[in-house]
Amino acid sequence: MNGLPRKIVIDKSAANSKGIKDIGRMLKRFGCAIPIEMTRIKCLNNRVEQDHRLIKRRVKSMLGFRSFTSAASAIAGIELST
Repeated sequence: MNGLPRKIVIDKSAANSKGIKDIGRMLKRFGCAIPIEMTRIKCLNNRVEQDHRLIKRRVKSMLGFRSFTSAASAIAGIELST
């Protein structure tokens, strides 16, 4: 178990920030001494998409498989090569 996060990175969504603030207040009431630090990044989705570029490139060619067994064997081969 990793425990409670000390820092959370979110986008500029108001719903996410309100939820995290509510959880922080709830933890404070239960006696958690470490506050959760919230960092907002405007283009969080772009960074996540950039991290998945290599995966997308490999998966895009496999979207046309006709059977599950051929897809499973191709994915197993990719997992072995990485």
